[in-house]
Amino acid sequence: MSEQDPDVQGRKAIALRYDPETGAAPRVTAKGSGLIAEQIIKLAREHDVHIYESPELLEVLIHLELGDEIPEALYRAIAEVIAFAYGLKPQQGNEPAS
Repeated sequence: MSEQDPDVQGRKAIALRYDPETGAAPRVTAKGSGLIAEQIIKLAREHDVHIYESPELLEVLIHLELGDEIPEALYRAIAEVIAFAYGLKPQQGNEPAS
């Protein structure tokens, strides 16, 4: 039996996909705890996906199933997360000339 870091054991993660072109609600694309959560976070970092930490929101979203749309009651909270992520992306065409 291998020993795990207690921080890893209690860690949870959820991944959402949102396509503004479709107008559909964001969907749960991955979720898990422990080592699965670590893998989700690792993959997000490897692909430059922004990570937003909100323990309260995570506790609500973790109960959804893979492929589920975000419930309407959470639209405002998720919209804030999406706005946060888009705010971190560099604007195309606004990059300094070299």
